[in-house]
Amino acid sequence: MTTIPSDIDGVEQLLAGQGYVASRALATVVFLALKLGRPLFLEGEAGVGKTEIAKTLAAALNRRLIRLQCYEGLDAASAVAEWNFAAQMIAIRTAETQGGADRDALKTELFTEDYLIERPLLAAMRPQPGGAPVLLIDELDRTDEPFEAFLLEALSDFQVTIPELGTIRAPEPPIVILTSNRTREVHDALKRRCLYHWVDYPAFDRELAILQARVPEARAALSREVVAFVQRLRHEDLFKKPGVAEAIDWAKCLLALDVISLSPEVIADTLGAILKYQDDIARIQGSEARRLLDEVKRELTPA
Repeated sequence: MTTIPSDIDGVEQLLAGQGYVASRALATVVFLALKLGRPLFLEGEAGVGKTEIAKTLAAALNRRLIRLQCYEGLDAASAVAEWNFAAQMIAIRTAETQGGADRDALKTELFTEDYLIERPLLAAMRPQPGGAPVLLIDELDRTDEPFEAFLLEALSDFQVTIPELGTIRAPEPPIVILTSNRTREVHDALKRRCLYHWVDYPAFDRELAILQARVPEARAALSREVVAFVQRLRHEDLFKKPGVAEAIDWAKCLLALDVISLSPEVIADTLGAILKYQDDIARIQGSEARRLLDEVKRELTPA
């Protein structure tokens, strides 16, 4: 088990060791979440590295990563635990064929952990080899408000309740990271139980450092062009602006094509790596891509 860093610089170094280039503000709130044992709520546009921070922490600290991917209609059973009805029915039929089964004893036996299917929230409350796990509750804004209310118990006392078994409390609180793309507002009661940080698009120098850490094979000149072009795109009137994840994907695509410098033709052929809606692609193709690339070239050319 890797020791939790004792200061903010240690958190920056821990994350950087896994190729995650964090801002000072993000490193600070991560340090506080680790130090105080508080859940960390990360909000921001898609593709800016919110989910990646949980993956990076788990890898850097040698902890198990437990991910609860949220979606509309997610309920407690899907998040905590479900009874294995098929196994229970087999046990009932077996008892019936043997005859003389004690119904009360059978009922008690059927609702034990032997017949429980463990889901992410319950798994996060269990002791784990190497220390408390990292629990990622991803895209919380996709769920309904009743599920948020259910999470209050888990995040307040680090425990979950299964009616047939009682309350199960974590012997050591998990490291909890919640993310939201802000498609809707998350209730204040849940936010109050967390430390909060808005993860914004990075400035040019930090995004370049991220790209160099994640795609070190790319030439410096190409990396600069990729970052500058993506940052230009974010100022355009697009339905979905490209995130850091798209910039990384694009650089990998360009490497696979042996591209050494951006051109209007290359951009037209690979726009699908950074833009995910046809209307956005149609808007940028052709003369618009050439205009943006000319601006990027002028910006990067030494005076």
